[in-house]
Amino acid sequence: MTTAVAAPFRFFSLQVARTRRLSPSLVRVSLTGEDLRHFVSDGRDQSLSLFLPHPGQDEPRVPFELGDGWWQGWRELPDGVRAVMRSYTLRALRRDALGRTVGIDVDFVLHTPAGPASAWAARAAAGDRVVLLGPAVADNRAIRFRPPEDTDLVVLWGDESALPAIASILESLPAGHRVRVWLEVRDPGDVRELTTAADAEVTWVVGQGCVDAVRAAALPPAENPYVWIAGESGSVKTLRRHFVQERGVDRRRVTFVGYWRRGMSEEQLRETE
Repeated sequence: MTTAVAAPFRFFSLQVARTRRLSPSLVRVSLTGEDLRHFVSDGRDQSLSLFLPHPGQDEPRVPFELGDGWWQGWRELPDGVRAVMRSYTLRALRRDALGRTVGIDVDFVLHTPAGPASAWAARAAAGDRVVLLGPAVADNRAIRFRPPEDTDLVVLWGDESALPAIASILESLPAGHRVRVWLEVRDPGDVRELTTAADAEVTWVVGQGCVDAVRAAALPPAENPYVWIAGESGSVKTLRRHFVQERGVDRRRVTFVGYWRRGMSEEQLRETE
């Protein structure tokens, strides 16, 4: 039985309900489980920590029994035993008639060569077990998209790792809200229609060059823009500098998140933070 670590987050023991290939580079994994009745989130770019088993394991190994000491205990497990830990964005959640969460969706980017999470997602099947460290409070610090109330233009940039977050953000925005979006993907088949009530202009860039496209673009006039950029760390840093130094956006109105770094695993990236 899993136990809470520290509010507003806790562990959830879950299993795969189904998978669906969304595009050449994306697969959606739907998760379910009794623990989800304690899962609460306002969505948008809600970050989650997902623990996956190694090939041959029936379930991921996470030392819940250590309580708040789980992190150190997890790090001390042998490499081939310790659950694979990866950060992902909640794509969607489903609730029952009483408002309790009964299912969530997580979208995975498929790579070649595949990393451990990409390989797991490609072969995931109903009944496979995972562990999630996620929110037990709707408004929590793992939600980064927080435009000030006076925002009159939202600017979003992301590569395919940020596509689930951007899609969720767009769904959350009210009608008439002005939004300018750039999305970089590797395959033309990954381009899709995104649902939003906002007044959104979405630019897709296939292959590299999305950073240059943003730099060259003319933005609509705005007194109080808000910028959210996420994806590969090098590109994110370059664009943050561009918006603050070249476009004069107040740095307090720029949210930037490095989801991954070119040439580094998540374990290596975590050790540098």
